[in-house]
Amino acid sequence: MSKHSDRAVELFKQGFNCSQAVFAAFADEYEMDEKTALKASAGLGGGVGRLREVCGALSGAAMAAGMVYGATEGSRQDQKAMTYKIVQQIADEFKKQNGSLICRDMLKLTAQEKQSYVPQERTDEFYKKRPCLKIIESTAKIADKIIFNVEE
Repeated sequence: MSKHSDRAVELFKQGFNCSQAVFAAFADEYEMDEKTALKASAGLGGGVGRLREVCGALSGAAMAAGMVYGATEGSRQDQKAMTYKIVQQIADEFKKQNGSLICRDMLKLTAQEKQSYVPQERTDEFYKKRPCLKIIESTAKIADKIIFNVEE
């Protein structure tokens, strides 16, 4: 594991969602305090607002890419293109490792589990049943490699 993947797993185990865990794990890289990073990414967990769409871990990595490569002037098409390129590279590797970009597909959820906005309690059974820790760890490693050129 890397410094960032260790921190991402730790944050998830503390009760933060997948997006928060990944995005905040990299806060040191973009000089953002962790509290701000946790708040900024809070709505993207559970596949964006627990809608079970694009995985929150991937969304957190995309936000990290934006913090490094993102345009701060609307006319900077080159920076926009670079950010999209990096995010697409992260998404390609994420899909190779997880089979999908979609939360509900990776979790194999029932119809009832897909519809609730209420987060589940984090129990031993939750961690046994869900691949989230593995996904969060691997996503942080992918982001380290693609965004920051850090190899294991």
